[in-house]
Amino acid sequence: MDFQLSDEQALLRDTTRDLLSRTYDPESRNKIIETDLGWSRDVWGQLADTGILSLGFEPDEAGQIEIMVVLTEIGRRLAPEPVVHAALAPGALIAEHGSDAQKQLLDEVAAGQRLLAFAHLETGHRKPTPEVTTRAVRHGDSWTLSGTKNPVLAGDCADALVVSAALPDGGTGLFLVEGEAVNRRPYPTFDGQRGAQIDLDSAPAEPLGDAVDVRDASPAIRDAIVRIQSALCAEAVGAMEEALRLTTDYLKTRKQFGVTLNKFQALTQRAADMYVSLELARSMSLYAAMSIADGNLDPVIASRAKLQVGRSGRHIAQESIQMHGGIGMTAEYPVGHYAARLTAIEHTLGSSQDHLRVLADHVADYDLARL
Repeated sequence: MDFQLSDEQALLRDTTRDLLSRTYDPESRNKIIETDLGWSRDVWGQLADTGILSLGFEPDEAGQIEIMVVLTEIGRRLAPEPVVHAALAPGALIAEHGSDAQKQLLDEVAAGQRLLAFAHLETGHRKPTPEVTTRAVRHGDSWTLSGTKNPVLAGDCADALVVSAALPDGGTGLFLVEGEAVNRRPYPTFDGQRGAQIDLDSAPAEPLGDAVDVRDASPAIRDAIVRIQSALCAEAVGAMEEALRLTTDYLKTRKQFGVTLNKFQALTQRAADMYVSLELARSMSLYAAMSIADGNLDPVIASRAKLQVGRSGRHIAQESIQMHGGIGMTAEYPVGHYAARLTAIEHTLGSSQDHLRVLADHVADYDLARL
């Protein structure tokens, strides 16, 4: 099997890396995340011009592998732009399940002129599930939604939201809600990102797709969660790569007892273990992305990838800070920010322990191997 990127995918990787490298260094990123918005609209416009904000909207042109390539570079530079949460994830739902009129919104999303958010998670969700407590109520030909969504990543700035809600006859539907129709409570997350609590009080909503026959969208929600998990895994791999690079560079330059730290065998062995963790995470991230690209959106595969990436991310984050010493905990030095982002990714859409429970529930699906 060929695991090499195509020429077009390699060009997309290099273009994204060049764009973000020109924009973000540790100092400039710290300034951007301290602003009210928390990211740069200028960078957002450049991402739109490159075509990144529409990846996956046309599966024949670009898919999960291209998304993986871009998100790895975003993770490498810790770019705060909410590419997945404000464009790719909710946009893919509209592209796949929306009506022709609703799909016209994607032109504005791709151009960077309109921001979306996927409002699905609710308080108490420990692992991904399509079941929600937000209720959808039908009034003739119109619908309203009532409930609370939290956390909604990029919900603080979204112009429109794709919201999941329980249908009157059972199942979970997907609806489009204008940002002006909800009450939002924005907040910064500890890793420099932005989110919001979205309160819906009889908010007017438009069913995604067929407005007459609103059907259970649970399979679509599961697929969306799998795609987001794969994207997060790719971002984590990029963050791990850079955290490892920073650590090995530090070991080559920091001196103790008159010699650089890389002369101490115990430290080089620990760095080698970090590399092993990175390669395990990279292979699982690629496995998840390739499965999606082949049309197999399996939540079990996503849980396998999320579990390994979470474990690798925690290992690399902790070791990076330990081997940097006190400087690793300062806000001015980047390694602590990589550790924070890796921690946040691990706990988004299920922690490592949550995914371990998911996999344990599926042990009986496989034949036992006897020696």
